[in-house]
Amino acid sequence: MSLDLSIVVVTYNSAVHIGACLASLREYTRGVSYETIVVDNASPDGTAALIAREHPWARLIARTANAGFAAAINEGAAAASGEHIAVINPDTRFEHDALAPLVAHLRAHADGGIVAPKLLDPDGSVQLSCRAFPGYATALFNRYSLLTRLLPRNRYSRAYLMSDFAHDEIRDVDWVSGAAFVMPRAVFERVDGMDAGFFMYSEDVDLCRRVHDAGYRVVYKPTVSLVHEIGGSTRSLPARMVVERHRSMWRYYRKHQRGNPIRDAVTGVAIAARCALLLASHIATRPFVAASRSHPPLRFTERGGRRPG
Repeated sequence: MSLDLSIVVVTYNSAVHIGACLASLREYTRGVSYETIVVDNASPDGTAALIAREHPWARLIARTANAGFAAAINEGAAAASGEHIAVINPDTRFEHDALAPLVAHLRAHADGGIVAPKLLDPDGSVQLSCRAFPGYATALFNRYSLLTRLLPRNRYSRAYLMSDFAHDEIRDVDWVSGAAFVMPRAVFERVDGMDAGFFMYSEDVDLCRRVHDAGYRVVYKPTVSLVHEIGGSTRSLPARMVVERHRSMWRYYRKHQRGNPIRDAVTGVAIAARCALLLASHIATRPFVAASRSHPPLRFTERGGRRPG
């Protein structure tokens, strides 16, 4: 008989975070039978050894090369036996039982494709972890853009970031962050899992889009939450992450928005130019990550009020 839930965690240089993640997961996951599968993407910081030594109850798949986030999730899912699959980032931490309610939600809704919890910053403020699908305006009005920082209440940023509600009500959304979500394994298999062509970034947007296209719902369920340290899994390779983010932008565009040759060419050039600009900035103003931390993303307090940044 299968388990209720298979929890898949992908690590890369996650030694600082994975211990707290797995310890809290084990303490607070109640009411469901589950297994935990950790896929380590050849971390050079000793992550795999730490897991094997301190958390032998978790099943470890130690890769010899970094295949990227999506491919590693697929590998973990292929080894899973649960009725549902939970994808959890190593830089998350449980403070109460979040997974059993998400499984219960999916069982109560036959059209449920993905359900995700609320994500909180370590200080308790609410991350904007559910979004509208990206469009052309997203390049100028995403969560890190200058226009969003200068004009946070502009309608384009509000529409994309879904910042017009306090993130305290259950609702259907276009997509949710890949940092934490649960989906039926049957749905995961029906949409052929994650697209391994995305090394990092946009694989969650692409997955949610394909889940929608298959006729299922994507739901944000803020009655349960996880603490998430944004970027905790990607800070060790900042320059490569700039390149991978833009490669993913282009791949997502080619899959879901390409159609007009002139517009496609302009979009490709714009993505490449943006990537080159950010790489130049990274080289000129190292460390890139420290600079990016001086501009935190938009977020909300638990009471729904805006916080600076």
